[in-house]
Amino acid sequence: MSPAGCSHVNGYKVENWKQNLRVIYQCFVWSGTAETRRRKAKSCICHMCGAHLNRLHSCLYCVFFGCFTKKHIHEHAKSKRHNLAIDLLYGGIYCFVCQDYIYDKDMEQIAKEEQRKAWKFAVPNLLTYTTWEPTKRELELLRHNPKRRKITTNCTIGLRGLINLGNTCFMNCIVQALTHTPLLRDFFLSDRHKCEMQSNSCLVCEMSQLFQEFYSGHRSPHIPFRLLHLVWTHARHLAGYEQQDAHEFLIAALDVLHRHWDDNGKKANNPNHCNCIIDQIFTGGLQSDVTCQVCHGVSTTIDPFWDISLDLPGSSTPFWPLSPGGDGSTVNGESHMTGPTTLTDCLRRFTRPEHLGSSAKIKCGGCHSYQESTKQLTMKKLPIVACFHLKRFEHSAKLRRKITTYVSFPLELDMTPFMASSKESRMNGQYQQTVDILNNDNKYSLFAVVNHQGTLESGHYTSFIRQHKDQWFKCDDAIITKASIKDVLDSEGYLLFYHKQFLEYE
Repeated sequence: MSPAGCSHVNGYKVENWKQNLRVIYQCFVWSGTAETRRRKAKSCICHMCGAHLNRLHSCLYCVFFGCFTKKHIHEHAKSKRHNLAIDLLYGGIYCFVCQDYIYDKDMEQIAKEEQRKAWKFAVPNLLTYTTWEPTKRELELLRHNPKRRKITTNCTIGLRGLINLGNTCFMNCIVQALTHTPLLRDFFLSDRHKCEMQSNSCLVCEMSQLFQEFYSGHRSPHIPFRLLHLVWTHARHLAGYEQQDAHEFLIAALDVLHRHWDDNGKKANNPNHCNCIIDQIFTGGLQSDVTCQVCHGVSTTIDPFWDISLDLPGSSTPFWPLSPGGDGSTVNGESHMTGPTTLTDCLRRFTRPEHLGSSAKIKCGGCHSYQESTKQLTMKKLPIVACFHLKRFEHSAKLRRKITTYVSFPLELDMTPFMASSKESRMNGQYQQTVDILNNDNKYSLFAVVNHQGTLESGHYTSFIRQHKDQWFKCDDAIITKASIKDVLDSEGYLLFYHKQFLEYE
């Protein structure tokens, strides 16, 4: 959105728009009196499904309430070309063209005035309640503060090299990716971690300190010796000065951080569900459907995951099929593409039905006997940050090698075709793969790439990180240099980090 704000608001500001907006705030958002609260509880239901919840929004152009979660308000906006709606819980204005909540000075003033009126009715003892805003004097002091740092598009705060402590490039590249994960950065920089451990061995505390170091504005390379020591202490298989696998370090680091939150007494009441920041950001749900080939009964399990490991062409594992409708050929029963393999190809292969064969029969709950079956993996729940691990290192009894197959990956990724819900729609004959500008739930943006150069025996890890939109930097231990988008997309790619473009807050 441009600094001038949303340009689509002007089309709404016609005769009586202020009074109409006040009525919505008075009756359906900031309900102060008992009468208005009863009216809101009775009338605020989705006009399509009748639900009271699911983030109801009201159209600003006509009398229509619709669910935001189930996209009913989106459907109304698309069919009627009514571009603006108001969140009936928080009062925010959403633009369906900009696909974001917007700020307008006039609308914000009306919202604040009506909120204050409602508070006077609802809480008589808090007549002086107002939201905090800096005074002119406070704004003046902020402007003249010599230590105040202004964030601009060319800002380099957060860019800091890391000293290699002896084959620790595998750690440095993952640290760069984690410190540039937006929600993780916001969590640690807002001082949300309150440690209850009695020793100096908390990795979460060290990560918190690491974020402070990265965003302090210092330009000299940081020496992560404490982090390395704690990793050696809590993940002993990574101890020593030998080169380690960056993917293995990532999983070990997430696991230790997750366990340390549990040790701090933050484990949820449900032992199978943790609400720590690591799980909130990185944990998704992988659905496995095993279908009996005799009675077609389906057994479904859902397992958590922090990353998705994808097979590549050139490995000893057969790779098929690739892009539908692509120019490919079949050799020994396997599809081969003439063009480069894409990340979408790898995801299609990961989510394809796989015949388990006669040597892997399972006992079917419907047949009550051992039968052949097929297995298919799909995404039941997508994480906020999706990490894709391209399996470039092949280890077997007879073979140890690196797979250098180039995999093309996009700046923006839509995971909708790989969702369990899409599979169910296809089975019911309802699935249509169309481009819907209003449906962004499953869309991701690339923000970090980890690469490996060299061989299994002698290699080096580097990373690309996104500082601002379309601004990328290459991190090679202590050296950080500006990189082009072409540099990023042409790189070999080992770990790919994608962040959801739009977040649903519970």
